[in-house]
Amino acid sequence: GKDYSDSQFNRTTQALRQPGSAFKTIIYLAALESGFSPDSVMDDTPFELGNWKPSNFKWKTRGTVTLREGLAYSVNSVSIRLAQQVTAQKISEVAKRLGITSQLTQDLSIALGTGETTLLELTTAYATFANQGMAVWPYGILEIRDKSGNILYRHPNNTGKQIISTVVLQGMCDMLRSVVEIGNGRAANIDDG
Repeated sequence: GKDYSDSQFNRTTQALRQPGSAFKTIIYLAALESGFSPDSVMDDTPFELGNWKPSNFKWKTRGTVTLREGLAYSVNSVSIRLAQQVTAQKISEVAKRLGITSQLTQDLSIALGTGETTLLELTTAYATFANQGMAVWPYGILEIRDKSGNILYRHPNNTGKQIISTVVLQGMCDMLRSVVEIGNGRAANIDDG
């Protein structure tokens, strides 16, 4: 918050928010771990289940798209169909392994990031990709010393274990690059020329 004296509520560690499309990375990771590849194709036509008819912002249906395109353009119908095939339970298990400990929805709406989580949990999950698939566990205290300088506590410098296989990680990195090269994240593409 702006002023600690007004509110001690920590929005990073305590505020539960729906991650929305930021959660789709976990959907696609679960799909790759279930045997899909970035080049697997999926139906991108509108999805309907009873009265539930989620739509896409400015997306024009092509019929089928690769998973790479589905993630690059954040196509809701592709995410939902992946969740249908992979299951909400598998997606929740992947999310938990990446550090999301908040209770997640166990229905198809999980594909749209409707479960609530904290910013810290979500960034922990994303940090695993940047850490070559090794687990990342956030901490707030590196060291505590007494007034004489003696170390009372030091955070252990242990490297995380591999929680995303190298092959799956390569597929995810390929798809995430597509988000900034051709997809909805083009504004984040840094020109290296």
